[in-house]
Amino acid sequence: MKREISDKTILDEFAEDFCKIVNLHCKYIICSGFVAISHGRSRGTEDIDMVIEKLSLEKFEKLHQDLIKNGFKCLQSDSSKTIYEAYLILGDSVRYTEIDKMLPEMEVKFAKDEIDRAQLNSRIKIPFTGLDVYFPKIEESIAFKEEYLKSDKDLEDARHLRIIYEDKLDEKYIEEFKEKIKRIKL
Repeated sequence: MKREISDKTILDEFAEDFCKIVNLHCKYIICSGFVAISHGRSRGTEDIDMVIEKLSLEKFEKLHQDLIKNGFKCLQSDSSKTIYEAYLILGDSVRYTEIDKMLPEMEVKFAKDEIDRAQLNSRIKIPFTGLDVYFPKIEESIAFKEEYLKSDKDLEDARHLRIIYEDKLDEKYIEEFKEKIKRIKL
C-alpha cells in the first residue's frame, strides 16, 4: 500500500474542504490569523475566521444543508433558521466543525460593512499558500491588523506578512485602506 504524504496541515485541509462547499453558495474570504499561518507563521489557533456575503434565509438554508451533507455541524444549533435569525443576521458569528470533532472550527459571520464588502469584492487566491481558498488582498490584511485589531498577535502577523511580501506591497494602498478602516470601523 502506497501512502501519500501531504504538505498540508489539518487546518489547511479543513479550510479547503469547508471553503469548497461555501464557494458553491456565496462569496467568502478567510481572514485574520489564518492568513499569516498559511504563510508559514508559527502560532497556535484552533479556529479559522470566515466572512461571507449576506445571504437570504433561503440561500443560507441551502448552504447550511450542504455543509451538513458534507460532514460539518454548527455548534450553536442544528436549525438553519435559528442560526440565521439568532446569530448571523444580528451580526454574531457561528462556529462549524466536522461532525464528531471539536477542532478545528470555522467561525463564520456575515459581511457587516463597506470594509467587509470591499474585501469580498477584491478577494484573491494566494499562490504562495498552496491553498485553494480566497483571502483578502495582503495589503488589506496588513492594514486591518495594524489599524483595527492591533493586538500583539495581530501586529506580529502583519510584520510576518510584510517580511514575506517586502518588495511587493503597495504601501499607498495599505494607507488608503487604513483610512477607510478609520472612517468606517473606528
